[in-house]
Amino acid sequence: MTELIVALDVGSLKEAEEVLQKLKGVVSFYKVGLRLFTAEGKKAVELVQRYGGQVFLDLKFMDIPRTVVDVVMEAGKMGVYSASLYVWGGTRMLEAASLVVQRPRLWGVTVLTSLDEEDLGYFHVRDIKNLVRDLAHMGQNFLEGYVCSGQELSIFQNGFKQKPCLVVPGIRPAGFPAEDQRRVITPGEAARMGADFVVMGRPILASAEPAKIAQGVLDEIKKER
Repeated sequence: MTELIVALDVGSLKEAEEVLQKLKGVVSFYKVGLRLFTAEGKKAVELVQRYGGQVFLDLKFMDIPRTVVDVVMEAGKMGVYSASLYVWGGTRMLEAASLVVQRPRLWGVTVLTSLDEEDLGYFHVRDIKNLVRDLAHMGQNFLEGYVCSGQELSIFQNGFKQKPCLVVPGIRPAGFPAEDQRRVITPGEAARMGADFVVMGRPILASAEPAKIAQGVLDEIKKER
């Protein structure tokens, strides 16, 4: 079953609440990311929870293991459903985070969907799928899931002890511009390829009828189940 996470990429609690009011009863999961959390802190998490929503705290933790342990503990205290951290932080960081007793689900960010082979060429990376595969294998003993482009979903079908939860940002309805995203995919394609969650922000937030767009995404996903 593929779920929709709506990205609350807005700059204030007022804007976030307007979205939550319009989507109440349609959407259950929301992403609180860097913009909203920087502006409003844990009040943003509490607001989503007051509306009955589950929070994906997408702050992409990456630091020395002790620091990441501390922030994962704080995320656990907030009661968020899941939190993101960069797999690039290494196995010692990932293992330390995974050992926090009361913590959210940990989803590892592999390669941002705004990057492509041209960007990664500076690091002599010629194949993004191979890089994502290597990063995913590095974190498989410590993480519940991964955040990756829909174009890399196929690599998780084999070679893992068990299928991780797969979270796909860069989701765009057919015909919607990709903007600064490079490796995009439609909701239906993501569901068909095994995504557990799709993350969408701008197509919903920019609409005069966000609930209609969100429901359309859910209907498209449902057809692929």
